[in-house]
Amino acid sequence: MMDGGGIMASAATGAMGSLLAKLAALLGEDCYRMQRGTRREVAFLRDELSSMNALLERLADAEADAPLDPQTREWRGQVREMSYDIEDCVDDYMDQLRGRGPDLSLSGGGVLGFVLGYVQAVREMVSRRGIAEQIQDLKARVVEAGHRRKRYKIDAAVSSTRVVQVDRRLPALYAELGGLVGVSGPREELIRLLHDGDQRMKVVSVVGAGGLGKTTLANQVYRSTRDRFDSKSFVSLWQNPDIGMIFRTMLSQLKKDECGELTGSGDKEQLINELRDFLQDKRYLIVVDDIWSTQAWKIIKCAFPDNTHGSRIIVTTRIGTVAKSCSSPDYDLVYELRALSEDDSKMLFFRKIFGSEDECPHQLKEVSVEIVRKCGGLPLAIITMASLLTTKSDTREEWMKVCSSIGSGLEKNSDVEEMNMILLLSYNDLPHHLRTCLLYMSMFPEDHEIRRDYLVRRWIAEGFIKAFGGRNLEEEGECYFNELINRSLIQPLDFQYDGRVYSCRVHDLILDLIVSKAVEDNFVTVVTDKRQILHHQGKVHRLSFDCACVQNMLSHSMSSAHVRSLNIFKYSELMPPLSNFRTLRVLDLDGNENLESSYLEDISNLFHLRYLRIRASNITLPEQIGELQSLMILDLLNCSETAELPSSIVKLWKLKWLIAHRVKLPNGIGNMQALEFMSLVVVDFTTPVAVLQELANLTKLRTLGLDWRISNTRKDKMAYADNFVSSLVKLGTSNLRYLTLISPWSLDFLLDSWSPPPHHLRELAIKGWCLKKIPMWMASLANLTYLDIEVKVIQETLQVLADFPVLQFLKLYSNAADPEERCLVVNNNGFRCLKKLNFVHWTNLMFSEGATPMLGTLEFQIIVHEVKTACGSSSPDLGIFHLSALKNLVVNIYCECARVEEVEALEAAIQFSASMLPNNPTPTFHRFRESEMLMDDAG
Repeated sequence: MMDGGGIMASAATGAMGSLLAKLAALLGEDCYRMQRGTRREVAFLRDELSSMNALLERLADAEADAPLDPQTREWRGQVREMSYDIEDCVDDYMDQLRGRGPDLSLSGGGVLGFVLGYVQAVREMVSRRGIAEQIQDLKARVVEAGHRRKRYKIDAAVSSTRVVQVDRRLPALYAELGGLVGVSGPREELIRLLHDGDQRMKVVSVVGAGGLGKTTLANQVYRSTRDRFDSKSFVSLWQNPDIGMIFRTMLSQLKKDECGELTGSGDKEQLINELRDFLQDKRYLIVVDDIWSTQAWKIIKCAFPDNTHGSRIIVTTRIGTVAKSCSSPDYDLVYELRALSEDDSKMLFFRKIFGSEDECPHQLKEVSVEIVRKCGGLPLAIITMASLLTTKSDTREEWMKVCSSIGSGLEKNSDVEEMNMILLLSYNDLPHHLRTCLLYMSMFPEDHEIRRDYLVRRWIAEGFIKAFGGRNLEEEGECYFNELINRSLIQPLDFQYDGRVYSCRVHDLILDLIVSKAVEDNFVTVVTDKRQILHHQGKVHRLSFDCACVQNMLSHSMSSAHVRSLNIFKYSELMPPLSNFRTLRVLDLDGNENLESSYLEDISNLFHLRYLRIRASNITLPEQIGELQSLMILDLLNCSETAELPSSIVKLWKLKWLIAHRVKLPNGIGNMQALEFMSLVVVDFTTPVAVLQELANLTKLRTLGLDWRISNTRKDKMAYADNFVSSLVKLGTSNLRYLTLISPWSLDFLLDSWSPPPHHLRELAIKGWCLKKIPMWMASLANLTYLDIEVKVIQETLQVLADFPVLQFLKLYSNAADPEERCLVVNNNGFRCLKKLNFVHWTNLMFSEGATPMLGTLEFQIIVHEVKTACGSSSPDLGIFHLSALKNLVVNIYCECARVEEVEALEAAIQFSASMLPNNPTPTFHRFRESEMLMDDAG
């Protein structure tokens, strides 16, 4: 069962969510089909397991405050394993129904239909045990777990007093400047933000990942500037701070130099009043280190009067949203602490071990650099690795072992444990669903670039995401992804035009932590060439296989019968057949160029498969693909072009995402009414016109990519065009948000025939065909944020585009330019929301003052020898100095028929204009056809 509204699986509760949903289905409207005694047993299972599920969640919360005792952890592990076993038993009932009577999956009952159908049919299966007997066995296991719960007093573990631990940030408070590396620059920048001459009270937030040095930096600034203030205090918080204790600590520090009696013994309101009274007329400096929530800040900030004596507050946090909520709203004073540079990282590493890099033995240089690289500029990691290596011999083999262990969760050492405890604070602060999503990322290899949309789809297929607040599962999954970035637990790599993160990676030290946690909870099992098999001694639920020698896996007697997720990064002919993985929900065949179609022959046995991704060449999907009635996501994007999909694919009535590279659709596509994403499909002369008609039935479709290959010379072109336009119109009035059309042939029939226009459309790309003008329907798209088109650009065209109200990305091509249109001008207030512009045109583009106020990235081309003719100067004023938000500038310069000094003068003019901008962007120049430049007079 796949419930779009609730989390079906998690690291904290195992398969409890999915299992409880299935037991509820058994007790649904058709429960009269069960014997009365069986109904009672199922109801007992549901109620008892629901209680255990709630306790498992409470145990996860309690573990964030203090480690659970071994007895409680053992009980928790057994109950989680039991949830998987019981769900497998229920799933077996569904499997046995396959091939007996009508296909219940098409009866409209889904999993409920399967389960109820089995309950009815099982009475006729004399050779098998009855369902009542099996449920009795399951009940016995649950009852025994309940008895152990009482005997071990598991519930008491939740309410036990939290253990007060030593503050592991103390060394950062007493670090001397002489032993620090890379602090001077951030310290001076932060001091500059503090001492700007403004007498109003200001709050500066310092944000960064755990172990990045926020506490050290804040302390260095505090020690450097405290003498400039009348009163000062430095306090560190925990995840669940005692606010009263924090206020009393502040008072004791603030009043230690004051005459009079030290008070601070009242409740929070009294303490706030006492602090405000004391600080009201003073210039004060307060550091609040490591704050975890906006709720805590809302209370703490009440103690700080907003006076006009130049008072300052420094807040450090690991969470971006907390940093923004703390900083003074009128100034946006958020300082993002960056990782150490490569040079600073090496300096810190070698200083801690050898005193300097020059003292490092030659045989350790290369491996040292690799260890530093894996630390990713994280000072805590560098210092920890250096401390660990001081306990090792100076042999390259010994250091290579340590290097290989980073990211594997294997190395055990007091320094490593100390570092993990600091990083664990961030993990423990996550809600259950985000812990699950982060642990799941341990399935990916080190340094693996993970695309956001791909990861979110995996989470959806696993059942980790719960829809909330009117968002669909994909939108909610992106919120999860952003929250992990916001908390500095995954690192953003690439960004989209609108600032959204496109891909990420997991820092090796965070990977180290989550691999350890995933193994401990038997959540993920990892097999690689580089490290030993990491898996629980019990059953395997999620298997990530990145190993050239498959014997490594088989030799450990690893059972595949209970594997729910399988990642194969390196395929081998010795890989167990898919028929062995009967409980599989997710199958990802990534990077397997030697994968053969024959391996997929048994895929029809994977009745519960929700997600299938294949990345291999020359793969043909078997006709049995239509048997996968639970399939939600089919990703063939990285396969070679497929002539056509199997005709049985139209039976996949639950499929939401069809991701491919130029595939042809079979008749019956209109039956797949759950489809929300379909790209990229080909329409050519072999495509039945009926397929275009059926597109109109896919009213849930949000994303469509289509490659139009209907030649203008075909007699039946208008039949294709009319049906295509008719379907597009219906999709445009339904849910269509993202449309890509590719065609080497004219699409003129789209110019004025789309009515009513697709007003919900957010992104539009039309490639391979040059429009004569901007169609009226396109000009009316008020929600369009992304536009990639080829059109004949004249000043009037540019003005139409400049008036799009929310356009953020524009990629504009034109291969023609009239002589009178050699110089186009973006006028004042044009492109008000545009953030990225890529202008490919044989024309010069000029910006007026007030144009493109949000433009951050600009790429354009310029023909040097035409500049003077078009703009009246060999070094034109392109208006680049008006682009106050510009950060990235790329200029493609065509040098043919131009003199060297003209090219150099043009580059110098652009360089000078960019230097006048607030962000001081460094232009990137690409010269084309340099060999066709004219030499200067001397040459």
